[in-house]
Amino acid sequence: MQAQTKYSPQTVTGMHFWTPTIFSIKTTRPPGLQFTAGQFVRVGLPEDDSEGAEMIWRPFSLVNSPAEDTLEFYAITIPEGKLTPRLAQLKVGDTLFVDHTAYGFLTLDRFTGGEDLWLLATGTGLAPFMSILRDPAVWHRFKRLFVVHSVRWEHDLAYYDELKHFSHPDVDPSLVEKLHFAVSVTREQTPGALHGRLTSLLASGELEKAMGATLDPSTSRIMVCGNPDMIKASRAWFTDKGYAVSRTAMPGPLVLEKQ
Repeated sequence: MQAQTKYSPQTVTGMHFWTPTIFSIKTTRPPGLQFTAGQFVRVGLPEDDSEGAEMIWRPFSLVNSPAEDTLEFYAITIPEGKLTPRLAQLKVGDTLFVDHTAYGFLTLDRFTGGEDLWLLATGTGLAPFMSILRDPAVWHRFKRLFVVHSVRWEHDLAYYDELKHFSHPDVDPSLVEKLHFAVSVTREQTPGALHGRLTSLLASGELEKAMGATLDPSTSRIMVCGNPDMIKASRAWFTDKGYAVSRTAMPGPLVLEKQ
């Protein structure tokens, strides 16, 4: 049976709604699923209840660390979408199919050297960075970790408390002081938050000022994940500043992935 070799049914163990349309799903984990923090897998549901119905698949970054027994996904409902409205209706005990193969290059092995790691995300683009932060490796590799999450509205700030007061069983508490976290809200003024798109905050220097750090291609390693427009604008800004996009045969200080 194909489902037993390439993908398998997993049980939903948790549903958390950050807003009516933004949510996180937790499921059991297939025994054979191996991945690197920052990667994604496909999740799916049958198109309908008929026997032999085609599967509807979509890629979702893993929020959980590679060591965790539970899978976690961070999603937003796309009203006209075929899958996300149904994902939002799942209940604990329901079935969600998970592909056993992980994909993606938003991983630390894309970098050589570096002292500071900058993780810049819009919306659900934060998901792979949560996985990276929940994995001990990043805390030992870099001197400082800068995380910036940009959303439209304040209520869209998923995982805010976890990042603001970071703690994870696999991460040495003495290393948590390396983490510097900021948020940006684009559609409203929010106390304690930056205001504006990430690329605008980069161009004005406001982001570096807020973080108390300077971006430098020789020491800074940059990961960017988010909507296509933000990725395009970020690529243009960083490459103009001398950041080469990391390639398999030629590592560079910049890695980007659309979410």
